[in-house]
Amino acid sequence: MKEITTREEEVMRHFWSAGALFVKQIVDMYPDPKPHFNTISTYVRSLEEKGYLNHEALGTTFRYFPVISEEEYKTKKAELINKL
Repeated sequence: MKEITTREEEVMRHFWSAGALFVKQIVDMYPDPKPHFNTISTYVRSLEEKGYLNHEALGTTFRYFPVISEEEYKTKKAELINKL
């Protein structure tokens, strides 16, 4: 798995705590001023490309869900740090 940025990790925390989400739901979880929908959508698509998320199509929109648990992520992150 590829490394993720601090912002991507922040977005992943929403998935780990809530499960499957639409991008709009993630935006709504942020305090004001909320990040722009397109910004969060970019992070989500990047996380999907890196193998952290997948999606299911529901009508004309996508609901994203994590494919790696927070525990798995922390283990892999620790392994990477130990290699340095």
